Amino acid sequence: MFKPVIAALAAAPLFAGAAFAGPYVNVETNAGWTGDNYTGATTDLHVGYEGDLGDTASYYVQAGPAVVAVDGVDTETQFSGKAGLGLGVADNLGVYGEVSFLTADDSDDLGLGGKLGLKYSF
Repeated sequence: MFKPVIAALAAAPLFAGAAFAGPYVNVETNAGWTGDNYTGATTDLHVGYEGDLGDTASYYVQAGPAVVAVDGVDTETQFSGKAGLGLGVADNLGVYGEVSFLTADDSDDLGLGGKLGLKYSF
């Protein structure tokens, strides 16, 4: 039940008319549970920039420290970032995409993520 609400809230800035394009601060916590067992959370403390791409598209980029708190493990600070695009394809339909990364202390590899979606407003 909550997944569609969370997805809609996360994508909403991509389709709102930008009253101000420019720098911003974004603090976001993503926490996880398996059943009623808390597994951990990552809190991003990002500085970003957003703007319009023509009349129907927008973009954002953001990065900064990420506080990773896994249940039963010492809290670590990593570096994370995101970049996304949104495009209005009709009056009530938009498409969006995002790529993200998170560093790891004990590896040269980055944790990478991505999302693609459609948003229909009625």
